Amino acid sequence: MLQKSITREAKTVDEAVRLALEELGIKRDEAEIEIINEGNKGILGFIGNKNAVVKVTKKTSIEDIIINFLNPIFEKMEISADVDIQQEEGQMTIRLNGDNIGIIIGRRGETLDALQYLLSLIVNKNLEGYTRVILDVADYRQKREETLKMLAKRVADKVIRSRKNITLEPMNPYERRIIHSTLQNHKYVDTQSIGEEPNRKVVIRYKQGNYKPQ
Repeated sequence: MLQKSITREAKTVDEAVRLALEELGIKRDEAEIEIINEGNKGILGFIGNKNAVVKVTKKTSIEDIIINFLNPIFEKMEISADVDIQQEEGQMTIRLNGDNIGIIIGRRGETLDALQYLLSLIVNKNLEGYTRVILDVADYRQKREETLKMLAKRVADKVIRSRKNITLEPMNPYERRIIHSTLQNHKYVDTQSIGEEPNRKVVIRYKQGNYKPQ
């Protein structure tokens, strides 16, 4: 990953650094500064004097790393996307918006989950400690969560009426957790995950003897 650097020369180190920072459009704490030559005033202040030379490099932020990872993918997919990155303690949320961006979601969110996994590896490689990474496209995850909660409640009602267990379609771990969480305190049904990834499923099970018809 390339870092943008500028080498500048001036009468003093401070002046050379200032010129480089202005050209890069960054502040001093956003830069790595290498003093190549401190310069000198020469004899009597002017004979043989040398200018100071510095190399100033813009530090690569975690935001830069994320965008530099995503942009080539956008280009390959021939889409244009706005990237909004919000960082909280222990969590980073990356939201993508744009035209024709639904292709990033993929079937049942598989493409989105794969990108989220890769971004999690990249982010945690460059940060101290573990940060949970959430990648979302046009609020897909929130809408999907609402859909799954409604599905869980609807299927639970069906299980209660029929008193027969129902197995849902395969889901990723994130989606299975939503089903489990939605029904975890349900009086008449419980849930269990079965199978192996990527075909692991949730079973909504009837609790024998708990249900009393109205």
